[in-house]
Formats: sequence, C-alpha cells, structure tokens
Amino acid sequence: MANFIEELYYENIEPQNMRKKKSKSYSREMKILSENEDVLLERLPEEDKKLFFEYVDAWGIVDGESVVDSFITGFKLGARFTYDTFAETESSLLKEE
Repeated sequence: MANFIEELYYENIEPQNMRKKKSKSYSREMKILSENEDVLLERLPEEDKKLFFEYVDAWGIVDGESVVDSFITGFKLGARFTYDTFAETESSLLKEE
C-alpha cells in the first residue's frame, strides 16, 4: 500500500471489513435475526409483508447513517488525539486555570 490516504479515497480500504472473525455473540444475534425474520414472513399476510420490508429498509438507512457518523466522529477523535500528541507543545501541567 503505497499511499494510505489514496487507498482510503479509492475505497481500497474498508475498515468495516477488516475484522475477519465474528464474535460468538454476533453470530448468535445474526441467527436470531434470520430465524425471526423467517417466522414473521410466514405469519404476515401479504399486505403486511410490504410494510415489514419498508420498515427493514428504512432501519437499514438509519443504521447506515449512524455508522457513517460514528466512523467520522472516531476519525476526527483520532486526528485530535494525534495532533495533541505530536503537535501540541504546551504542557497541560504548566497551564494556568
């Protein structure tokens, strides 16, 4: 990887996919979601299935926006941490309150 920022820009780095192994709790919850969706779809009348899928799609969008916001917030926090660590020259012990 020649240039980290360029690779990130061209979406060759996907932090959400870097975790290779899913935790047991993640796998367990995904199984519950999948099984419950199957049961609900069997029980729901056809007209309610459309409503259910609209709900699922809307929740996916809201959740996606939240994940993006968390990523940006974390990135900014990391940048501030780096700046404070390497660029800030004034000692917090010498500051007058």
